[in-house]
Amino acid sequence: MHIVIFGGTTEGRELSERLAAAGAELTVCVLTDYGEETQGELPGVKTHVGALSAEEKQRLLSDAALCVDATHPYATHVSASVKAACESASVPYLRLRRPASQTEGAVVVEDAAAAAAYLRERPGNVLLTTGAKELSAFRALDPERLYPRVLPSRAGIEACEALGIPHRNILAMQGPFSREMNTAMIRQYAIRWLVTKDGGAAGGFPEKAEAAKETGAGLIVLRRPGDQGEDFARVLDLCLTRLRVDNSENEKGEKP
Repeated sequence: MHIVIFGGTTEGRELSERLAAAGAELTVCVLTDYGEETQGELPGVKTHVGALSAEEKQRLLSDAALCVDATHPYATHVSASVKAACESASVPYLRLRRPASQTEGAVVVEDAAAAAAYLRERPGNVLLTTGAKELSAFRALDPERLYPRVLPSRAGIEACEALGIPHRNILAMQGPFSREMNTAMIRQYAIRWLVTKDGGAAGGFPEKAEAAKETGAGLIVLRRPGDQGEDFARVLDLCLTRLRVDNSENEKGEKP
């Protein structure tokens, strides 16, 4: 049975590992070379790197029995395009939903632009952990006070340079980050504000929230978009059930 996973996330990688071990044939789609690197190689798993048009998604899904959308909870435009491609290709669509976090005590804002507006009148260094794609929203702030934590990739560094971020402020690192690591960085760079998305446990949100509380840094959270779907255990069970049914039907078909 062929399953297509749109991933690039921790739970997407874990799902592909579990399904590959069960004997499923998989195609895992990721956007970047970094996503391919972290996905790694697994028997029975092909990895597609790069963005796909609507037509390309439909062609990829043409022989799929099932599609799992395991993209980041904030990648709403990607999820919408994957769901539309599944509907066009008549392929069942499953959304793997990452559980949301508790954000009591945090300043919750609509988006990166709202976070930048909030910080405009509030002094202090800012640790940005929202990803390179969100950096342009902070262009109006003094780049000297910004400390973006981005992936150690050319795209991440170039996004920082485009804002005039001093190289000494660029924290090009690959997570996950422990509470201790976050705490050390906040203290090292005299961070007054930590800006993040609610990436859940898989995205290291609890460790960031705990570090902010421990150091007294203000925590600003970009509001998570409404996200429907099933949790990891349910999606895995649905995929394995479908795999067992297909295997059973194939065995019956092979009998004389």
